[in-house]
Amino acid sequence: MIDTVALAMLGGSLRVSTPFLFVSLGECLTEKAGRINLGNEGVLVLGAMVAYATSYETGNPWAGIAAAAIAGLLLGGLHGAICSLTRVNDVAMGIALMLAGTGTAFFFGKPYVQPSAPLLPGIPLGFWSDSPQLRNALNVCPLFFLGLLAAFVMHWGFRSTRMGLRIRIVGDSQDAALALGLPINRTRLFATAAGSALAGIGGAFLSLYYPGSWNEGLSSGQGLMAVALVVFARWNPINCIYASLLFGAAGALGPSLQTVGVTWGYYLFYAAPYVVTLTVLILTARGGTALRGMPGQLSIGR
Repeated sequence: MIDTVALAMLGGSLRVSTPFLFVSLGECLTEKAGRINLGNEGVLVLGAMVAYATSYETGNPWAGIAAAAIAGLLLGGLHGAICSLTRVNDVAMGIALMLAGTGTAFFFGKPYVQPSAPLLPGIPLGFWSDSPQLRNALNVCPLFFLGLLAAFVMHWGFRSTRMGLRIRIVGDSQDAALALGLPINRTRLFATAAGSALAGIGGAFLSLYYPGSWNEGLSSGQGLMAVALVVFARWNPINCIYASLLFGAAGALGPSLQTVGVTWGYYLFYAAPYVVTLTVLILTARGGTALRGMPGQLSIGR
């Protein structure tokens, strides 16, 4: 029984963690430039709807991925442009964007609740095994590997490229950025738009792979939880991978126990991801380490 639960949690971790990985990477990029985007929840939902609708209309799920990224890019660009204005609060604007994104997705997505769109194929990494449980656990979406690649590229970019250095300077010290003549608003606009594009891809995963459908309750607050994951990851893209896998494993706990006949405490086990996240944040906040790695220009740090 323990082996079955472990395998189910392994497969669930790889599946459930993927949207969290993309949204947390997008939020990490945005916050590195000194801006918070709570609107990624709306971007996630809108990306899921746009991806599913595009896949249904074109018959190509990869076209849906591209459309979701473009939708996220446009919505993030809107957020970045408005937040560049004076006396506009990032958090308030993010909440407005979240409501706008989800409302737009619900309105235009109603015709696509029933139709069946082509879904993304999985990569059968467990082909070598005779165990159907292991083969199912290792049937991995290609977007998971794309997310891993994005994390390593982002980590390298922050450390080794001129653009990454500019983003870090703008996010750490506006005075230093002004002294160097860096375009602060333009840099933050780029980071916010690119970060939302990643969040849109995370939404596409939900509708085109797991659970592989479009409905209005698809997200379950995953875009908002990405903010907590970025804090837990200490604004490090590589750590976003570990944080997302941890959250994914916690999210797979309930379904994994159901596979072996454990049905009591159904809602309690499904709340495990939120309990784990809060517990980890509380434990890692001890000893004055809560703000380690946080960009100096974030509103929460002022």
